[in-house]
Amino acid sequence: MSSMRDIDIMMIGHFAKDRLVVDGKGHVASGGGVYYGGVALARLGLGVAVVTRLNQNDNHLLDELRDEGIQVFATAAPETSGIENLYDSADMERRICKTIGFAGKFSQDAISDLRAEVYMMTPIIAGEMDLEFLKALASHGPVGLDVQGFVRVRENGDLVFRRWQDMDEGLQYVKFLKVDRAEAELLTDRTDLEEAAQVLASYGHPDLEIIVTQSSGVMVLSQGKIYKAPFTPRSLAGRTGRGDTCFATYVGSRLNSSPEESCRLAAAITTLKQEKPGPWSGNMDELKALLAE
Repeated sequence: MSSMRDIDIMMIGHFAKDRLVVDGKGHVASGGGVYYGGVALARLGLGVAVVTRLNQNDNHLLDELRDEGIQVFATAAPETSGIENLYDSADMERRICKTIGFAGKFSQDAISDLRAEVYMMTPIIAGEMDLEFLKALASHGPVGLDVQGFVRVRENGDLVFRRWQDMDEGLQYVKFLKVDRAEAELLTDRTDLEEAAQVLASYGHPDLEIIVTQSSGVMVLSQGKIYKAPFTPRSLAGRTGRGDTCFATYVGSRLNSSPEESCRLAAAITTLKQEKPGPWSGNMDELKALLAE
């Protein structure tokens, strides 16, 4: 970590209290990009801060982050965000998402005085952040953005996909952009993911890196080159949080490693994460063994 910075990664987004339902049987679980991504980064040994919003009655849920050595900055909100994810065990790749809470919009003064190498915007629902917040954050340093929080819109309790109206301007302020297959197709009208990544890259500055996740693995476009690495989990018991984990570990790795190396590391960690519910368990021996294959 640079002596000019306080932390490596600052993650900003709603901490979620989700309900995961598989074949009609459900349970409540912590969630959100700040949770899955923040814990994974901390277990890689990086300095992490989380800026979030939630109801004060749920503040105890943040202790799990603090126990990982993460600095937490939480603003009280009328309610805690949450998503009900409904899965059929026969196809854990597809899910129906419904909102069960929304913690409201971040204001620019929520940005901590801590300085970071990278600022990661990981909203889970449209309305958490807007273009002006993105521009303000970019004035502090490089920004990573998970586009789901700009295209996943609340409508009558459901979460539906809508185009990001400010994308043309917004991507000019982003260094790392994460999309999944559905989001890439929505934003570019391309079904070929390499073509979609090229289209998205054309909106940003030359250093913009595109990270695309899908069920089979992760693809990265950086400096005109494509890198790919597979997900090879033995089960999908920990399917929820896949994209959050992949995006965070890729960006964290990029502080010291090449796009190709970071792509491989992110895929390996995400493979292990998908095998168990909750954030990546951090078993470095398993990780090294998988990378050696």
